[in-house]
Amino acid sequence: MSAIALKDLSVRYGKQQVIGPVSLHLSAEQFTVFIGKSGGGKSSLLNRIYDLLSPDRQVALIPQDLGLVESLSAYQNVYMGRLKDHSTFYNLTNLIRPRQVDIDAVTQQLNQLDLADKCWQPVGELSGGQQQRVAIARALYQHADLLIADEPVSALDGPRASQTMQLLHRHYPGAMIALHDLDLALQYGTRIIGIADGTVALDQPAERLSPQSLLDFY
Repeated sequence: MSAIALKDLSVRYGKQQVIGPVSLHLSAEQFTVFIGKSGGGKSSLLNRIYDLLSPDRQVALIPQDLGLVESLSAYQNVYMGRLKDHSTFYNLTNLIRPRQVDIDAVTQQLNQLDLADKCWQPVGELSGGQQQRVAIARALYQHADLLIADEPVSALDGPRASQTMQLLHRHYPGAMIALHDLDLALQYGTRIIGIADGTVALDQPAERLSPQSLLDFY
């Protein structure tokens, strides 16, 4: 199930059509990067792709709003990435009194993102960049088949953003990610899809493109 065919895909909000119709053949084994101006439809397209794929396969999602529960700790937010792997009873008791095996597994992901010391801190007390890294740790903890992420490193500085993208690329060679940073898009993307006014305006292998050739999308 590596091939993903999207035919005449459209997204509407009320009477306004923000995407499509769009037809794409995507690969779950390819690191695909979506680029485009804010409001051009990238987020709507990725959210729609997630809705279509998640019932049939395991998909890790990093939404633009991160989807964190600010009153819960970093540990609890990361652990929730694998709620489906356990029974309701196991999850409830583990969120209240975590088991050491789960603490170790979650801490391992947080440690990769230099957040192990924030494990028990409420997410609402963390900075924007730290919250973004918690959402990334949750996605890594899921060990899903595919990653869909909307601007996952937008709140991180240059070196940390690059390190985090490298981590995501290593864990998820199959991904669909929206990025605003052209250098990161070309460095990690295998395929670049440019979205403009809700349509596909560019679809090329990254190796054929340069930052200058993509400037019209920003």
